[in-house]
Amino acid sequence: MLPEIHAVLGLLEGGFSRLKVLVVGDLMLDRYILGEVDRISPEAPVPVLRHAHRFSRAGGAANVAMNLAGLGCQPLLAGFWGDDAERRELEAFLDAAKIDRSAVVTTSLPTISKTRIVGRRQQLLRLDIESRDKPGAADLKRLRELVEPMVGRVNAVVLSDYAKGALTAEVCEAVIRAARKAGVPVLADPKSPDFGKYSGATMVCPNLSELSAATGIASHELEALLVAGESQRTEHELKYLTVTMSERGIRVLSEGSSFHSPARAREVADVSGAGDTVIATLAAGLAGGLQVETAAELANLAAGIVVGKVGTVPIEQPELIAALTPSSGVSGGEKVLGRERLGKRVAEWRAAGETIVFTNGCFDLLHVGHVTLLEDCHRFGSKLVLGLNTDASVQRLKGPSRPVVGENERARVMSALAAVDAVVLFDEDTPLELIREIRPDVLVKGGDYNVETVVGHEDVIAAGGRVEIVPTVEGFSTTNIVRKLTGKQG
Repeated sequence: MLPEIHAVLGLLEGGFSRLKVLVVGDLMLDRYILGEVDRISPEAPVPVLRHAHRFSRAGGAANVAMNLAGLGCQPLLAGFWGDDAERRELEAFLDAAKIDRSAVVTTSLPTISKTRIVGRRQQLLRLDIESRDKPGAADLKRLRELVEPMVGRVNAVVLSDYAKGALTAEVCEAVIRAARKAGVPVLADPKSPDFGKYSGATMVCPNLSELSAATGIASHELEALLVAGESQRTEHELKYLTVTMSERGIRVLSEGSSFHSPARAREVADVSGAGDTVIATLAAGLAGGLQVETAAELANLAAGIVVGKVGTVPIEQPELIAALTPSSGVSGGEKVLGRERLGKRVAEWRAAGETIVFTNGCFDLLHVGHVTLLEDCHRFGSKLVLGLNTDASVQRLKGPSRPVVGENERARVMSALAAVDAVVLFDEDTPLELIREIRPDVLVKGGDYNVETVVGHEDVIAAGGRVEIVPTVEGFSTTNIVRKLTGKQG
């Protein structure tokens, strides 16, 4: 299970929204043309792509900002673009994600774009549109004038370097100096083989090829390469050197220690933009106060999600929360939620395509009938929310001698069951208001009911959901257990 899971979920469920992260670097527009290849051209020995569809995405530093927005942070973006159609297309993505682009400078150079032509998930060709010229001195001066005052107003800075001219040594030095003065972590995704450009940064995040270029050690000589990486970290006064190693995961080097996070990839469809996801998640995690090991684990998980998709696709909160909250993988305490936090988690589950199931009860003195009911409930969907009557509610329903077990203890016990994904207390006599807040896809009740007698059935059905009735296990009830314990068997 992920370290600091409580803190991580707290950040994903609202904490990241308080954090501002500045991204400085090379902006790009990524375009994709997808289709099928089933013949070779008679005109030349090249494949013929039968066009199926096309789409565009924010790329480069803009994709880092999109990932931060997907995590819930407030990204600020700085860099260059041209006055052209590509800029306007990229602008639309940024505006839709509510990314502050006030520090993006318009130059006479074209907006950088990359067009990937893909047939059956195999990239056939990439067409890059960019100038061989770099931004001029006046444009670089303007970028620095816009960026330096921003550094002290954010929680982290990312230098997204694609070697296209935005991040000169002078710009990097100015940003890092301002960040260190303000006590703000600064992370660099390097393309330069000279890591001296990023001296004094909190973290530099090369992949194996980039670290190989910086050290002169072949990428397949992993242990020697990591030793050389540690020398680079020390030489350039970096707190961390974080090496992304594809299917081998992530290695974080720091003074006197080395932390390895194994890869969490699913089926790999496209690695485009995975590095952007990693550095965005690392920056958000450090800005949110996570330990570097936790931030690395979270970044690994996020990268594993995005590489399963075609194209440059940013990570989204619901995907991470769904991945972090499987029934069997989250400690019980993380499943007991207040109503506001439950609402956020349910919304995130639903956005990730999960089917929400709801049931309720007192669940006093857990027995086999309860466990069977909950296991039956979970079969109707992918996430089970259990509404639990508070002590006051139980007393009104069952008398002053009940419950035998207090509400907090009951909630903790129920949350430990693998079938249960969330537990929430409600003080009303019925769960009607709770059902209206959650809007479950499936409402389940155990016992001698029919659909029309289940509280909340009208709301659930009207919203397109359904109601399921499951039988109880004969002979098992809390009342019978209490009778046995008190010797009052009747």
